[in-house]
Formats: sequence, structure tokens, C-alpha cells
Amino acid sequence: MSDMTPGKFCWNELTTPDVEASKKFYGDLFGWETSSMDMGGGATYTMFRTAGAAPTDAAGGMFQITPEMEGCPPHWLSYVLVEDIEASVAKAKSLGASILKDVTDLPMGKLAIFRDPQGAGLAFWQAKGTGECGES
Repeated sequence: MSDMTPGKFCWNELTTPDVEASKKFYGDLFGWETSSMDMGGGATYTMFRTAGAAPTDAAGGMFQITPEMEGCPPHWLSYVLVEDIEASVAKAKSLGASILKDVTDLPMGKLAIFRDPQGAGLAFWQAKGTGECGES
């Protein structure tokens, strides 16, 4: 993807208690294929892509709920592309959002997760690369 329009949804991520069951469910439901990468420390990140798409053309990802995340329900989280993540977090706070995960640097960009005043979760994404969600 090459559209770098701020405010556009750019990624979807599943947090699940059972990665293998989720792979099967979404594979059977949509024909999605998966590939996984080692994130270190025993963690694995699994990418979803449409059947036949290149591994680099992922449509979303998922990871296993860890013991440290006790009480976190299974859920999908959408990411919205921003130009300046720190300014976006500050603006969200000023509008009544609660920050669940402050700005975090990752190899492909920065993320932050917040809950809007009505309780819905959303994430900001600021890519380091030239692609929409950090792809180069």
C-alpha cells in the first residue's frame, strides 16, 4: 500500500487467546493465509493475507494474549495513520481520550493506543518507511 493519507485506517490486529483456532476460523471464513514471525522473548506475530497474496501484502495481524494481559478480552483493534503521533496523542487526550499505551517505538514505526470518551479503543500509527503502515 502506498497511500499515506493521515486519518485513514491502515491496519487491523487481532488479540486472541488461541492463535491456532483463530488461524483456522479466519482461514475457513475468508480464505486468509498466514505467516508468522518471531518477535523475541517467545512471542510470535502472525500476519493475515488474502489467498495468493505475497507475505509482504498482509491485511492484518494477530498475537496471543499473554499472562501479563490478564483481563484483556479477545478483540480486533484498528490503526489510523497519523503524521505526528505525539501531537495526535495530545489532541486525543485534550478531547477526553484515555491513553492505554503511550507512544511506543517499533522497528517499522510508532504506535499508541487509546480509548475514546465513549469507551471504544483505537490505535494511532506513524510509519517510519514510505508505505502506509511502515512498508518500504
